[in-house]
Amino acid sequence: MGYLSLVVAFIASILLTPVVKRVAFRIGAVDAPNYRKVHSRIMPRLGGLAVFLAFVIGFAVYQPQSKYSLAILLGATIIVITGVLDDMYEISAKAKLIGQFAAALIVIFVGGIQVEFINLPFQGTLDFGFLSIPFTLLWIIGITNAINLIDGLDGLAAGVSTIALMTLAAMAFIMGNTFVMATAAILAAACLGFLFYNFHPASIFMGDTGALFLGFMISVLSLLGFKSITMVSFIIPIIMLGVPISDTFFAIVRRFRMKQKWSDPDKSHLHHCLLNMGFSHRQSVLLIYGIAAMFGVAAIIFSMAKVWGAILLISVILIAIELFVEIIGLAGKNYRPLLNIVRIFNK
Repeated sequence: MGYLSLVVAFIASILLTPVVKRVAFRIGAVDAPNYRKVHSRIMPRLGGLAVFLAFVIGFAVYQPQSKYSLAILLGATIIVITGVLDDMYEISAKAKLIGQFAAALIVIFVGGIQVEFINLPFQGTLDFGFLSIPFTLLWIIGITNAINLIDGLDGLAAGVSTIALMTLAAMAFIMGNTFVMATAAILAAACLGFLFYNFHPASIFMGDTGALFLGFMISVLSLLGFKSITMVSFIIPIIMLGVPISDTFFAIVRRFRMKQKWSDPDKSHLHHCLLNMGFSHRQSVLLIYGIAAMFGVAAIIFSMAKVWGAILLISVILIAIELFVEIIGLAGKNYRPLLNIVRIFNK
């Protein structure tokens, strides 16, 4: 039944995407080119609806016995409705945030999904107390928007999300969490089916419908897979989602340095920087896939390491990220603190 649900989700995605494409044109859910976009023609952008429907079909075939199923599906439905409205009417950032809050609150209060405490690496426990709900809300909304921010090239968000979901499924398998493993795998299968139409040159975009849905699902599944365990282990989903999280973090740094609003759009995200360096559209996407895969492997290694090994690994990862960011100019062309220190020592 488990393998059948993966095949069903994959095939459903392949069959539903052309249907959704026609619907997108009919209802005006299209993306016109502008100075920030890399495409040059009007594109349908409701593709995430096909991913959602394919996932629901695969999920129904699997029929997981979990108390979290209803809350996750309700929250995901609200997120998808929010995304569809944005793809059709380009609703305000505040309106999208309200939809995200509503979905997250359903998961928290209906599903009872929240991080209440973390076991510290050496001794004792960090109890979140009354901050448990705010922390969970921040995590869900933060990851949801992180996936949305990297959705700038054909197949980028869908591919990075697929890699994250496959990593999540592998980690859940190691930890014996069959619900998270199956749910993540079904969603990854739906994403793979959609990539037949979304990889460069794309014939349809996933739009906010897909980016918000995938971000929401990844955030919730990572909470279910890693909640109430050690602080070192809780870093696993952060490493696993290294590409969208670091891109979002340095976008905030960049906008703070440029005295812009954190929500202001720009053309300096990771994929934009790679394009500016001379990489082609497809090369940029494949390079980011490779980076995401390395983060996924690092997360799995991290989960098996001892405390000091884990600390060493995270230190190496942080230094590597910082150097990469400075080299490609992700936080701004003049942001090079680490490279400047290296130059001083080389003199």
